[in-house]
Amino acid sequence: MNNQNKEQYFEGTMYGTYADILFILFPFLVIFLLRIWNDEVIEILKQPDLSIAAAILSGLSLGKFVLGLIGDRDLGQYKERIVFFMALTLFIVLGPSLMIIIKIINDNDAAEFIGFVQPVLLTIAIALYSISVSVHKIVERYDHLEDKTSNEISPVEAPSPLNISGSHDQEIQIKEGGTDKR
Repeated sequence: MNNQNKEQYFEGTMYGTYADILFILFPFLVIFLLRIWNDEVIEILKQPDLSIAAAILSGLSLGKFVLGLIGDRDLGQYKERIVFFMALTLFIVLGPSLMIIIKIINDNDAAEFIGFVQPVLLTIAIALYSISVSVHKIVERYDHLEDKTSNEISPVEAPSPLNISGSHDQEIQIKEGGTDKR
């Protein structure tokens, strides 16, 4: 892959990833704008919206990591890294996001630090989702290249015909009117 193809591949992956993220965050942007419209700006960080978005993105990241892990390609040493990023997603983003959601829903007076933690969790979730899309694209690209090479017909040498002396000659003689001496 030459330099221009790498740049186009990276650019396509980047735009696709950001489109996914914007599509996921769009409903939360609408809620954000409605809260601003209703003069509830201080409530934005006290509500579980950012944690819900982080949980959604981390769940999608886990799905992409699993697809990369179980792909047909033998990733060798990279499988351990994929599992590490899966664990990182679970313990740093998904677990805390779900705990914050439960805490905010059950307790109206959530702790002050939640307002600072939620944007950090969302930022980490976006970064992990970007990484997971890259892993999934690498496996997908490799599978696509494998399909192209398997569809190409390579010249195969035909085996030499099997010649069993004796029995073949006797059958020809029988068909021509000869006698069988068996």
